[in-house]
Amino acid sequence: MSSSSTDSGRFKVLVAGGGVAGIEACLALRDLAGDRVDLTLLTPSTEFVYRPMTVREPFALALAQRVALEQIAADVDAELVQDTVSKVEIGDNLVHTEGGAEIRCDALVLGLGAEIRARYKHAITIDDQQLDEQLHGLIQDVEGGYVTRIAFVASTPMAWPLPLYELALLTASRAYDMNVELAVTILTPETAPLAAFGTQASRAVAELLANHRIQLIASAYCEIPRNGWIEIAPGDRRLAVDRVVALPELHGRGVPGLPERGKGFIPVDEHCQVRGAERVYAAGDATDFMIKFGGIAAQQADTAAQAIAALAGAPVEPQPFRPVIEAVLLTGDQPLRFSAHITGGHGFESEVAVISAQDAPAKIAAKYLTPYLESRA
Repeated sequence: MSSSSTDSGRFKVLVAGGGVAGIEACLALRDLAGDRVDLTLLTPSTEFVYRPMTVREPFALALAQRVALEQIAADVDAELVQDTVSKVEIGDNLVHTEGGAEIRCDALVLGLGAEIRARYKHAITIDDQQLDEQLHGLIQDVEGGYVTRIAFVASTPMAWPLPLYELALLTASRAYDMNVELAVTILTPETAPLAAFGTQASRAVAELLANHRIQLIASAYCEIPRNGWIEIAPGDRRLAVDRVVALPELHGRGVPGLPERGKGFIPVDEHCQVRGAERVYAAGDATDFMIKFGGIAAQQADTAAQAIAALAGAPVEPQPFRPVIEAVLLTGDQPLRFSAHITGGHGFESEVAVISAQDAPAKIAAKYLTPYLESRA
C-alpha cells in the first residue's frame, strides 16, 4: 500500500494512534481544514476507550464509554488502517508499518501514547485498559475484611498521578460503606498531593484525604523488596501492608527515523512539530512534555491540527501550545474539579471547585472529543 496527496489533489494527513491525541487530531483537522485534507487514521486498535473512567470499573460502577474506531473514522471521513508505525522517513514523510505497508503523506501526526512498564515486582501495577480485571478481586477482599492495609505507590518518573488518588479514595469509601476497617496510605515523590495543579489544589486534596482517613507520605521514593514491605527514602522508614497498588512507569515507544529525548519520548516545539522533522507532529504521552494527561494530549493535538490546517491552505492562524490542565477527581462522594495553567511542570492560577456527581464535567477537557463523545453517549 502506498499513497500520496497527488491521488486526490488534496493535502494528505496521516494520523497514527487511536487514543485521545489521535481522535482529537482527526476531529480538529476535519473542522479546521474541511475537505482540503484527506485523512487516514492508522491504529492497531478496534475501539476508542474513555480510559479516565475505567477507575470506576473495579467497584462495579458504570463502564467507561467505548466507541468503535470504524465508526469514528466514518464520522470524520477518514480511511481506517489497522496497523502500527514501524519507521518514519523524514523528508519524504514516508511511513512504514509493521504490516509491511508504505504510506506517504503531506503531514504526519503521531499520537502513539506511551509504553507502560512495571516498576515494582511485588505490586499490582495499574493499567487503565484492564483495571477491572486487575483490581476487582482486591476490592472484594477489602469488602470481606481479608485486606486491612493497602498502599498506593507512585514511582519516579511517574505516570499521571490522578488515578492513584482516585483509586485510594474510592477504595476507602467502599470500605467505609461496608463498615470495614481499612488503613489506606498514598506514597508519592510529589512534594504535595497533586502538586501539578498548584498550592490551592494540593491543600484541597490534603483535606479530602484527611477526611477519608488516608495517610499521605509525600517526597517518598519507594522500594518494595518483597510482598507487603515498602522501604521509603529519604530516611530509614518502612511500611508493612497487605497489598500494594502502584502506578506504572511510562516510556516512549521510540519510532525509528525520528529523534528521541530521554526514555524514547519525542521532542516537540511550541507548535508540536517534531524537532528536526518538517511536517511531522506529535501529541500526547509520546511527546517529551512532562505531564502525561488526556487533556494535555488533546491540547497538543489541537495545536498540531492548527499548524497542519494552515499548511493545507485553511484560513487558520496557528497558535503555540500553552498548556492548561482541567481535571475531575472522583472521590467516592462529590467530585472535585481542578484547573491550572502550567509552567515548569507546576500549576499557577489554579482553581478548585466541588461539583455534584450528576453535574460532573467530562474527565478530559477536549475541544472536539468531549462534545463528540457526548453526542454518542
